[in-house]
Formats: sequence, C-alpha cells, structure tokens
Amino acid sequence: MPDVVEADFQREVVDRSHQVPVVVDFWASWCGPCRALTPVLERSVAARDGKVVLAKVDTDANPKISQAFGIQGIPAVKAFKYGVVVDEFVGAQPPATVERFLDGLVPSEAEQLVAAGGEADLRRALELDPGRTEAAVALAKLL
Repeated sequence: MPDVVEADFQREVVDRSHQVPVVVDFWASWCGPCRALTPVLERSVAARDGKVVLAKVDTDANPKISQAFGIQGIPAVKAFKYGVVVDEFVGAQPPATVERFLDGLVPSEAEQLVAAGGEADLRRALELDPGRTEAAVALAKLL
C-alpha cells in the first residue's frame, strides 16, 4: 500500500485508476480515527486480490493534494476509476461499511464479461444479468 506524494499522485492514482479502481486514504499520523480505519481498509483491499488497490496520502506532508480534493476532515477516503472520483466517505467506518464501499468498485462478473467482448462472454453476461443492455447491444453488433 504505497504512500503517495504530490510528485507521483498522477501516476499512482489517476493514471492507474484506468486499469484498476484506486482507493485513496487521506490520513495523518496524529489522527486516532485514521489509525483505526487503516487496518480495516488494508485487510478489505487485500481480500480483493488486486481488483482494487489502496494508496495512502499523508495530509500533513501533502497539503496541495489534500486541498485539491477538498479534504476538510480525516480520515477521508476517495475511490478513483478512470481518472475521476466515483465514491467517497469521511470518518472511520465499520468493516461492513468499508466492504460495501469496496464492493461497489469491483466490476461484477457480468461487467467483466461485457468488457471481454466475445460472443460467448456476452451471452453469459446476459444470462447473469438479462437487463444488461450494453451486453445485448454488443452481442447484436457481433451477430
């Protein structure tokens, strides 16, 4: 779980979020709730076997990043996908809340199949989620 600084934020968070969701934990060493949340985040992200990655930003050492993202209270957690913040929360959260937050970032099996784009993949995606219109449209284009 890398500590990200201003010099590598673009590469480690924004650019990387085009390949995999990146969860950014804005924290400070003096923050008790931050110390409580960190192990929960680390365990939950590790359990997803690389489908989500965690980056940590020390708000005291990186005030420009914190300011750019409007951090007013910590811990603050922001999720990036495709270069933008797609979800966030502030404050220490119970493990179940963190799990739900991360679950919302990981593509479902149907989403992964649509991304693969093959005929069999698209048919399986529609079996799993018959209402997934992008799978139906992609399959129609193939046929």
